[in-house]
Amino acid sequence: MRFRFFFLFTLILSACTFPSNSNKDLQVQQAVAATLASIPTSAPAPLSTPYPTPTPFDLKGLFCEYQFCMGHPVDMAFFDVSAQNNPASPSTYSQGLIAAFNGNLFMQMMWQLSPGTADPQFMLDLILDDVDIRVGTLDVKLIRDMNVIYIPITSTASPILPFGASAAWTCGERVFAWKLYSPQAENTQALFDEAFNRFNCNR
Repeated sequence: MRFRFFFLFTLILSACTFPSNSNKDLQVQQAVAATLASIPTSAPAPLSTPYPTPTPFDLKGLFCEYQFCMGHPVDMAFFDVSAQNNPASPSTYSQGLIAAFNGNLFMQMMWQLSPGTADPQFMLDLILDDVDIRVGTLDVKLIRDMNVIYIPITSTASPILPFGASAAWTCGERVFAWKLYSPQAENTQALFDEAFNRFNCNR
């Protein structure tokens, strides 16, 4: 009699606990499924980035300090690199270095008193870095009585701005140099032309 009672009790107990184990298994399966569903799938291949068409920038900005002016895009502001590198030696009328950048362009300008030569080519050597490579030959022009030299460049300074250009010219007693990094080669000449069209200096 005891044996029957014990067997019956065990049978009832196992019958009662079976659904509970089943529920736990179901909960575990649901949790695993939810976890798997929440794991991010591999990102879709990025869409091709549309690059700007030539001359996409509006150079309505005008930088005017140190007794000269130069055009630039309105969403860029030049800052004094000389002062940042050495606060005790900011840019002045006689020499300086400024730069401006946004996500699409980098521009740099430098100037110094002319060392007694009308040829500004030495300024290209000063403004071009080791990461800059000249492409082609120098384009020499006389623009508004200023000898201007211009050359396209490529650069490894930034993977998103691999193209560029550089120029140098003499104005009054000072010689100037300008450099640009851009996402494409086709717009560099137009950007320089537009920026330089607004250049003037006190002579």
